[in-house]
Amino acid sequence: MTHRRLTCALLAAALTPLALALTAPAAHAATAAKPYDFNGDGRVDLAIGAPGATVGGKSKAGAVSVVYGGTGGLKTATRTLITQNTAGVPGTAEADDAFGSAVASADLDTDGYADLLIGAPGEDVDGDTNDGYAVVVWGTKSGLSGARSVPNFLERDADRFGQSLAAGDVEADGDPDIVVGSNGPFKLSFINGPFTRTSSSQGGSGAGFPAPYSSTYGITSLSVGPVTAAWHTNLVVHGRKSDGAAITHLVTEPNIGNYTDWMQTLPAGYVSAIGDIDKDGYADIAVGNDRETSADPAGAKGGKVTVVYGGPAGLDSSRAPLVLTQDTAGVPGASETGDRFGSGVSFGDVNGDGYADLAVGASGENSGAGSVTVLYGSASGLRTSGVQSFTQNTAGVPGSSEANDRFGARVLLADHSGDRRAELTVSATGENGDGAVWSLRGATSGATTGGAISFGPATTGVSTAGSPGYGTALNS
Repeated sequence: MTHRRLTCALLAAALTPLALALTAPAAHAATAAKPYDFNGDGRVDLAIGAPGATVGGKSKAGAVSVVYGGTGGLKTATRTLITQNTAGVPGTAEADDAFGSAVASADLDTDGYADLLIGAPGEDVDGDTNDGYAVVVWGTKSGLSGARSVPNFLERDADRFGQSLAAGDVEADGDPDIVVGSNGPFKLSFINGPFTRTSSSQGGSGAGFPAPYSSTYGITSLSVGPVTAAWHTNLVVHGRKSDGAAITHLVTEPNIGNYTDWMQTLPAGYVSAIGDIDKDGYADIAVGNDRETSADPAGAKGGKVTVVYGGPAGLDSSRAPLVLTQDTAGVPGASETGDRFGSGVSFGDVNGDGYADLAVGASGENSGAGSVTVLYGSASGLRTSGVQSFTQNTAGVPGSSEANDRFGARVLLADHSGDRRAELTVSATGENGDGAVWSLRGATSGATTGGAISFGPATTGVSTAGSPGYGTALNS
């Protein structure tokens, strides 16, 4: 049936969990939870988007699997499957909804449990094809349960609402807000917090974004983090020009009336991550551009990642950006056409030294088998010595490298175990035609393959009919 978006009443029915018997449930927290800590136990949980999943016989309806963290890392025995056929989730699973195309998280109601945002850009609303839709699923002591729609104040001027998502205090007023990317005349929507289970919306606003942002592509990806000293949470916004080439900006203040004052130009790319590499108190930005120059003039042979260092006002103009390719001295491999180095980027502290490390996916490496590179932070910036590289042929990594696995399509560095060292989580969206996820533990020596795990969609209840694209989205 066609979903009606503006119904935002509380939907109290709990999600149907799969083996949701969590051990030692956390007490109610007094302060807001970190993103993706859905049960408030201090560990980051993992949301896995499979927008191509078949649900109730509907092709490409989409699903999201959530695997909870534990003392040994991710625990597939404690998980929740979320679709639009899950009790309490607004709407109904329909063909081509693409539920799970994007995910984001924040403790939107500041109850001590992070909440999960899910985008379904293919959702039809009131007869409008691909109008799009987004939903909040609420965190609780026992995991995710209950949901409500995210209001779209600009539905007549935006399509594919939910194709990108972010959450954080972008207004710097102490309340977390929701940011939704779409295409059309208005490409970015801000939904003002606080956003709770029972309250009416606090209102919102939209940004059309000036040329050369194309309305056809809209806002394709978003990242959030505290880049500038004057603003609590900044946005990195990705879109495309009319010819398909990437364009990227840092939003230093969401003052919708004056674009030139709140946008700083970043190196063009399709994905980004924000983290403090050198522990100077200012976050840095890594922008991945995995395209060849024939597809994007800002790309590079085999793809590239550009690291821009942050300062008090945003970008630090006194420090030259660091451009990384597989031809960079110290980076394993060599730049070859189609490697797609930069298909995924993520910051996290793998070795527990307080400096943000960088994981880079190269999903096209070796005829699409894929690889992941990990570079380590230091007081002087990102090091190109001691770099690690992983494929499915690396000793201790489950599986074997095969053409079109796309290992490294998405990467994530996050502490799922609570030991203050980030695990390296990798998705391979083409594995066995279905997609799969790997997780490697962090250690003082770096990422380690000891105890590495891998699992596919069937493990978490996602149908393998068609091409589910398991791992198309991971924690943003």
